[in-house]
Amino acid sequence: MSSNPPGASTTQPKIPVRRGPIVGVIVVAAGSGTRLGAARPKAFAPLAGRTILEHALDSVFGMQREAQVVVVVPADLVDDAKTLVTDAAGAAHEYLSVVPGGTTRQESVSLGLAVLDASVRIVLVHDAARALTPSTQFDAVVTGVAQTASGIVPGVPVTDTIKRVDDDESVVETVDRAELRAVQTPQGFPRAALDAAYAEADREHTDDAALFAVAGNTVSIIDGDARAFKITTPWDLRRAEGLLADAAPTGGLRTGIGTDVHAFDDASELWLAGLHWPGERGLAGHSDGDPVCHAITDALLSAAGLGDIGSVFGTADPRFDGAHGDVFLRATLERLATAGFTVSNVSVQIIGNSPRFSPRRAEAERLLSGLLAAPVSLAATTTDGLGFTGRGEGICAIATAIVSRQYA
Repeated sequence: MSSNPPGASTTQPKIPVRRGPIVGVIVVAAGSGTRLGAARPKAFAPLAGRTILEHALDSVFGMQREAQVVVVVPADLVDDAKTLVTDAAGAAHEYLSVVPGGTTRQESVSLGLAVLDASVRIVLVHDAARALTPSTQFDAVVTGVAQTASGIVPGVPVTDTIKRVDDDESVVETVDRAELRAVQTPQGFPRAALDAAYAEADREHTDDAALFAVAGNTVSIIDGDARAFKITTPWDLRRAEGLLADAAPTGGLRTGIGTDVHAFDDASELWLAGLHWPGERGLAGHSDGDPVCHAITDALLSAAGLGDIGSVFGTADPRFDGAHGDVFLRATLERLATAGFTVSNVSVQIIGNSPRFSPRRAEAERLLSGLLAAPVSLAATTTDGLGFTGRGEGICAIATAIVSRQYA
């Protein structure tokens, strides 16, 4: 006889089962880093006010997918690392572990694998020393493993000429660098195949991809990123500090100065600060002779380290014969964008007796600010009769530009 009350349901409510993440990231931070010469193990060495490990975790926690994160550190630094890693996560992180490493990198990875949740199907192994690796590289590796079910390793082309030598350091041959890639991390693998490869490993390998391939698995290369370089030496550390300074809100600012002079030419029309000045004496030049636009162009190119107006837009190039200033400014903006820069501010001092500039200053500032998508301020002065400008022989413009480095 049923003990349920009349009308009561006999079906028990289902308790939802929370499934863990399918991606696991093992961050290897157990190395001593003797070549870096730091007082603490490498991952705990300072980099721009934080530890190398904290910078590395920024990228891990910036991944699109939720992931179980296992950080492998020296045994005597586990407690320190737990506080550091928790703070770096920025919020409660359900799938976060810190474990002591082994005497070798391979042993450390194996210890990390051992604590991964059963839900994990894709494993990424990342060296904390590659602290500036962008989050997009982690996402690309995960996608590659999911699509191919093989090992995925980011790599960059080798640019140096490579020589093979014998025991006496005599050159045996030159290696075809077109066939070479310098590999980076994170390296990604299907969980089951990586576990099996580690179980079968009978010797040390230089990276996880080598161990995975020796077990008979396929490894493919995807495009790496220059920022994913490994911090090994003090020089590498200084390079990383410089990149972080450039990426900071004010650290990425660059300044440049440009100067341009044109003589008056009665046979030409006057173009100044991007404006046409009917009835005024014109200026001689290969293009429209606008010293303001030309000085701005020089200042922008200088700030971005892209040369100068003469080398980029030479007078021998017929495309710029008679071109107006906006042509040079637009072309310069394209070059800056390609190099990763945007214009922050431009200021120009115009020196000359004529034309009287103040009535059209606001008009010129609006025009140039619109062209550059940045504030442009203009000022004009004379030299009280001194020099070629004071004698009314021409006009000089001096421009100062500030550009900002942008990072993906």
